[in-house]
Amino acid sequence: MTALYERPEVLDGMVDAAETETALPSVAAPASRSVGVVGLGYVGLPTALALAESGAAVLGCDISEAHIDAIKAQQVDLLEDKLATLRRLLDSDLLTLTTGTAGLPFVDTVLICVPTPVDSHLVPDLTALRSACAVVVEAARPGQTIVLTSTTYIGCTQELLVEPLRQRGFVVGRDVFVAFSPERIDPGSPSNVPELTPRVVGGVTHACALRAMETLAMSAGSLHRVSCPEAAELTKLLENIFRAVNIALANEFASVAGHFDLDVMEVISAAATKPYGFMAFRPGPGVGGHCIPCDPHYLLWQLKAGRLPSPVTEAAMASIAARPQAVVRRAQELMADRGRPLAGSRVLLVGVAYKPAVADVRESPALHIIEELRRLGADVGFTDVMVDSISTSSGRIVCEADPAGRHWDLVIVHTVHPSADHSWLSDVPVLLDATYTLPELPQRSTL
Repeated sequence: MTALYERPEVLDGMVDAAETETALPSVAAPASRSVGVVGLGYVGLPTALALAESGAAVLGCDISEAHIDAIKAQQVDLLEDKLATLRRLLDSDLLTLTTGTAGLPFVDTVLICVPTPVDSHLVPDLTALRSACAVVVEAARPGQTIVLTSTTYIGCTQELLVEPLRQRGFVVGRDVFVAFSPERIDPGSPSNVPELTPRVVGGVTHACALRAMETLAMSAGSLHRVSCPEAAELTKLLENIFRAVNIALANEFASVAGHFDLDVMEVISAAATKPYGFMAFRPGPGVGGHCIPCDPHYLLWQLKAGRLPSPVTEAAMASIAARPQAVVRRAQELMADRGRPLAGSRVLLVGVAYKPAVADVRESPALHIIEELRRLGADVGFTDVMVDSISTSSGRIVCEADPAGRHWDLVIVHTVHPSADHSWLSDVPVLLDATYTLPELPQRSTL
């Protein structure tokens, strides 16, 4: 990757795009199509299911044999309706699962849906993406369409797919067709239905965009075409940075409201009555998962290499990263008000998943909160209807089977699952609601 990416002009291995329409909603899907989905995680598996449901013959590839076995056993984090879809498709000929990639040359389209995390230094970890792209390029055959869906930096499609394909002798836009179409999966949300969600598509050429859209039309609500893969790559980064900035702002206003002894949720709800120019975001204990804590750093990393400042994004990410520590400071204040330190206190976290209705603890603020509470000497436990245990630097913690039956000096509400019973919280002596979702209780405090 160059310091600041410069989009290439038409190269020998690339056919020019004559048309530049921005939206082509009427693309029709073919009667039948075979699709390979590389990576069957939180994006790849729902994508594979949606395509197979639409009638495509889907080859699902994942390097983890244990994960393939878990999918076959239906032991995966899906909503109940999607689990029913999985059960039905496993009994059909439309979904084939494998750890190998030998079948990729025989499919019409390949979708790359692998994770793009960051390392401990907030530098993009491209290991899985580079590996997947290399495998797909090696397996590519004339007439095939390749669509990258993983969130990434500007120019990644060009660097990891177009250039290697050109080096193999393919002319992109004539021999093979390449596009970027970012995923829009919202795990745990019943309202997020891939078949109803619009997709952005950026093809290397006009023909590339049309080929990609033919496949994506099988499982997308509508299609919006942008001029190139780079525009689609930046679109995805903007979507998630928009969320990060507004979450940071909501957290900041929670502190402001608290200083003036006001209810921030009353203020946000009032602002949300404005029918234009405002979108409500809820404050909380921090952000977790695979998107907001990671994706903005792909752009920051790229801009930093080119010495281009991004003060708003940088400030938002710094604010978000500091949020778990703010939870711990508030916990210290609440215990000090009762005349005791955190050291030796029994503290329970209610919910450790990074968001409601999922079992995923990746980058969850709860992990950072627990680590810091333990460092300060607290005896920490957790309860979560969707998470059995978590790993920390000091060992594994198992979910409390009966949290209501034990005494806790402090309870911190981190994640509120719809299926969980929280009625017992009315009996705890000190309650810190970091989610701003529980009803008013005499002992309830917020950040």
